[in-house]
Amino acid sequence: MTDGGPQAHPSAPAVVPRWEWRTFADPAGAAALREASLAVVPGFEVHESDEVYLLSLHGDGSVKVRDALMDTKIQQHLDGGGLQQWRPTMKAAFPLDAEALGTMFAALDVPTPPLSRDAYAEDQVEAELIGPRDDLRLARVHKLRRRTTLDGCLVEVTDLTVGTGPDGRTTTTVAIESADPALVTAAVRRLGLAERHNTCVARGLRALLGWSPDRCAVIDVGTNSVKLVLAERRDGGLRTLVDRAVVARLGEGLAETGELIAPAMERAAAAIEEMATEARAGGPAEIVAVGTAGLRMAPNRDAFVDAVFTRCGVAVEVISGKEEARLAYVAAVSTLDVTGERLLVFDSGGGSSQFTFGSPTSPGEQFSVDVGAVRFTERYGLDGPVEEDVLADALAGIAADLQRLTGRERPDAVIAIGGTSTNLAAVRHGLADYDPDVVHGTVLDLAEIDRQIDLYRSRSAEQRRAIPGLQPARAEVILAGACIVRTILTLSDQDAATVSDRGLRHGVLAERFGSPATP
Repeated sequence: MTDGGPQAHPSAPAVVPRWEWRTFADPAGAAALREASLAVVPGFEVHESDEVYLLSLHGDGSVKVRDALMDTKIQQHLDGGGLQQWRPTMKAAFPLDAEALGTMFAALDVPTPPLSRDAYAEDQVEAELIGPRDDLRLARVHKLRRRTTLDGCLVEVTDLTVGTGPDGRTTTTVAIESADPALVTAAVRRLGLAERHNTCVARGLRALLGWSPDRCAVIDVGTNSVKLVLAERRDGGLRTLVDRAVVARLGEGLAETGELIAPAMERAAAAIEEMATEARAGGPAEIVAVGTAGLRMAPNRDAFVDAVFTRCGVAVEVISGKEEARLAYVAAVSTLDVTGERLLVFDSGGGSSQFTFGSPTSPGEQFSVDVGAVRFTERYGLDGPVEEDVLADALAGIAADLQRLTGRERPDAVIAIGGTSTNLAAVRHGLADYDPDVVHGTVLDLAEIDRQIDLYRSRSAEQRRAIPGLQPARAEVILAGACIVRTILTLSDQDAATVSDRGLRHGVLAERFGSPATP
């Protein structure tokens, strides 16, 4: 999985590690993906093969048998664009001895079990080492591969069938690889696939088979905070087990230095590692992590994303502002009883704010603006007591950067999501302990927001930490956040916002893993 992971078996081929990108179609969309991709690529060679994949609920290593050889690869690196670099670790003939089996199980992210033989034939591996386990399984796969090159990259458009007869499941996958990640990225764009997720073979096969861990988690890596929602599949739906946040301030210093600074990256990476450990503590868990504005803006995001992957095996996907807004909208609107046909949903984060205009049933226009609490705290020194003229300048600066909100038809309702808004709601209720059910649906009017702005601007960060309801680690940035929320309401010609405790992470959870989670 990482540089610090398992050593290669002596049979591993000596090749230059290649960067890879792959997408799987939903079976219903397989023909469309295949036709669209083949329309772009030049002539291709056709290859057919039958392979046996060994799948694990614990990891995404590529472990397969083809041409009577055990072939394993592990992911070595991840970049900020989501590309994966894979390293071959074995290509060994049967029977497999203890060393070879150790390499195989390491690629599956599980310990080598006690061995009763000196060496195992293929059928013995299947029957004795894989078959009896609930966390490992076999997938017999037939591939029809169309292979070609495009702009210096190897491209494969593959029809992939798991199983035979009426139980067989077929889809199409498109893979692009090269030793040069820039060439892969360019080819993905040329094929029109940039909006799709990069999904490795193991994950794609598990999804096709409908085989996944009972536990699933989403980690939202924001500019100011890192949030976790952990859920369990139960009775056809999802039940929330954990929903919490840590203020890691990944974006600290980004506005001043133009890049992520080492202490901030360490704090955020440690928070992600802790959350991944928590998610996996009860058994296998499928984890999706998404990065937002701070990572979109940072030129050194590749270093952070790769460091997190090396540290705990979590792949942080850096999503677009538009995608962030769409997912947050889905999470917020589906769980609130709001009236009116014209809705504005906004998420004011540490580095940016996302806006979606839509109806109760579907999002419409979506955009992201680089207006965030961390950025304006640093720009105007809002982390302590502030004079009225400085506050006025900050409000004017925020309004100037939010001009895209002006000149629009007044929304019937405004929904506020994200850490700033939920903290404002918690302070309004004076919550000693955060209660999502109390916060969810809270109405914040301008009078309450102005009361809190006065409360924060007259206090130091240390004094703010004593305010009931305020998350202590948010003390430095809460004044800027409150000013942003106030300005959004003013420019929208609204006098109140309804707070949703359901945010980006809940939207990702619902879209990637099924129905929205319930408490």
